Amino acid sequence: MTRVLGVDACKAGWVGVLLDGGSVRAFVASTIDLLIAQAEEGGPLAVVAVDMPIGLPDKAPRQADLLARSAIGRLSSSVFTTPVRAALLAPTHRDAVVINRELTGQGLSIQAYGLRGKLFEVDQWVKRAGTLVVEVHPEVSFAQLAGAPLTVRKSTWAGAERRRALLAGAGIALTGELGLAGAAVGVDDVLDAGAAAWSARRVARGEAVSLPNPPETFADGWPAAIWV
Repeated sequence: MTRVLGVDACKAGWVGVLLDGGSVRAFVASTIDLLIAQAEEGGPLAVVAVDMPIGLPDKAPRQADLLARSAIGRLSSSVFTTPVRAALLAPTHRDAVVINRELTGQGLSIQAYGLRGKLFEVDQWVKRAGTLVVEVHPEVSFAQLAGAPLTVRKSTWAGAERRRALLAGAGIALTGELGLAGAAVGVDDVLDAGAAAWSARRVARGEAVSLPNPPETFADGWPAAIWV
């Protein structure tokens, strides 16, 4: 059976939703290496889909981010523009803003700069990953799953229930404890990891498409695209 994993960042570190045949399990770990190790205890993974930019731009906004915004309509603010690598390497947010504006014409939010730790964790891990790794964005996945962009945010009760129902309809039932008792993982984190797992399964089946198609390639050599 094909085993795939969807991964999202969370307060505890990382959360993953594993699809293994008809079963659904979840894992949480402080690092992505530990998360993958847990998921691989039951066998190798065919695809890992991560909700984190992979492929950092050099001097312009990524097409993946622009296309993802277009794909999800009114919830487009959930897609942040990936900073250029040089800005993420800057020692302070102020320095990062200057560098990013010089290279792209755009500033850089403190939230985006604050993600640099996890961005670089994925950036380093993907180079040694022993399986196919793709980037996803959960809201793009949910829009594809629903057949249209969603209009209610996942932080609301209605938004969370809508996303849970969409995943359940696709055979991904996120019910019960899932193995996450006591973990600092939010409902939205698990839903996002579930959506990432759905896209990972599509990649494994050859059903997924990339935004853009073909992917862009920057100086880091990684084919940058959001898969759905």
